[in-house]
Amino acid sequence: MSVSDILIHVNQDLNEQQRKSLEESMREIDGVVAPRFNPGKNHLLLVAFNPDVTSTAALLAKVQSFGYKAQLVGP
Repeated sequence: MSVSDILIHVNQDLNEQQRKSLEESMREIDGVVAPRFNPGKNHLLLVAFNPDVTSTAALLAKVQSFGYKAQLVGP
């Protein structure tokens, strides 16, 4: 299994419950291994995933489906 990481910047300030809900929802996507917000940088969501099963576009779309403005960080 191949594992990649992607960093998603969420523009809104999310409270703890919103962050937990988003992490739980991300875990439901086939191929997602470990979604987690960086402590102290609550606007950055790091997602470890299998790129053979899901895509960065699908991960970003999931975050945006909550109504959050977000974008991928990096190349």
